[in-house]
Amino acid sequence: MTSKLVTSLIRIGFLGVLFVFFFYPDHFNVKFDYPGAPQSDNWYIRLTKTFFWLLLVIEILRIFYYGVVKSKSKSILANVVTLVVPLLVTLIFLEIIFMFVPQSHEGVLSKASQIWWEKYWNPVNKLGYHDKEVTKSSGKKNVLVIGDSFAAGHGLENVSDRFSDQLEEKLGKSQYAVYNLGVSGADTRDEYKRLKEFPVKPDIIILQYFPNDIEKVGREKGLSLSGTAPYADLKGLMASLVKRFYLPNFIYWQLPHASFSTFETFVQTAYSDTTILNSHLQDLSNMIAYRDSTGAKMYAVFIPFLFQLDKSAIYTKPVENYLRGKGVTVVPINDGIAKIPEKERVVGKNDGHGSKTLNTLIADRLFDVMKKP
Repeated sequence: MTSKLVTSLIRIGFLGVLFVFFFYPDHFNVKFDYPGAPQSDNWYIRLTKTFFWLLLVIEILRIFYYGVVKSKSKSILANVVTLVVPLLVTLIFLEIIFMFVPQSHEGVLSKASQIWWEKYWNPVNKLGYHDKEVTKSSGKKNVLVIGDSFAAGHGLENVSDRFSDQLEEKLGKSQYAVYNLGVSGADTRDEYKRLKEFPVKPDIIILQYFPNDIEKVGREKGLSLSGTAPYADLKGLMASLVKRFYLPNFIYWQLPHASFSTFETFVQTAYSDTTILNSHLQDLSNMIAYRDSTGAKMYAVFIPFLFQLDKSAIYTKPVENYLRGKGVTVVPINDGIAKIPEKERVVGKNDGHGSKTLNTLIADRLFDVMKKP
């Protein structure tokens, strides 16, 4: 019996080395790289970790059986072990379960959102866009949808639910080819660059605009956004546990963290600062110049903060007026959003991106305006 305990302890020692390698690879200057990193989690890495946890459970139960159950020990240590082992095994199994629970989140901050990304963020074409492959089809009008994560469809499990895909269905695939150039985290400068480099020249450009499109310009001009960095409220061991393990990470992201008011103040300041605003409008002017060079018709959809419709409209009004002055057709949607219950506007309680219902509204409004004689 003693030999069995010793061999189990030796195996646990070996598993301890693997534990550090799998969960603290930075200590060995090791980085796990795979397609989709760091946005998506990797199924094979999670499967390997699952086998690790199962081997650890086997050794823990083996030690418990030979050290406590079979020996019929009545010591205080045996009683403590009897209480701790079931708790520890339960936590390990919960960790394994949450290694396979997807949940979309703002950006790709949580481990659950990385699992969601790996599971649902497809297709991805050769250009890296969350969209079909690009084909040059003669006789069709090419519609390029440019924007950020709202355009890309973050949080939507089916690409067919995005307003770009719904719009293509409404317009008719035999007459129109709609390409989605949305990228999470993009701003106006990024969007112009991608629009210019896209291999298909547009007949129609649809700009999806969100109030945070001004964020990068604001930062460049010295405006700071504090208190919103992920895990900034964690220190020491707790930070390590939450960042590296799935169960505590999932629990952490169900709780409120940075206040929305912090970001709202940033946005309000950015749009009211003429230096920042003028620099942002200059970026937009490059997009307008590209439109003019192609002769394309251009539409703009302003997606507001979905629970702050009126305030959003006030913040982005100067941009809207600028685009209208440049001949861009601005498609209003705020009145329609106001009729949608708040919970139905977003994809989930931890993800404020637009729901299928919201995307349908945008597609309907665009179609109505585009088909006007």
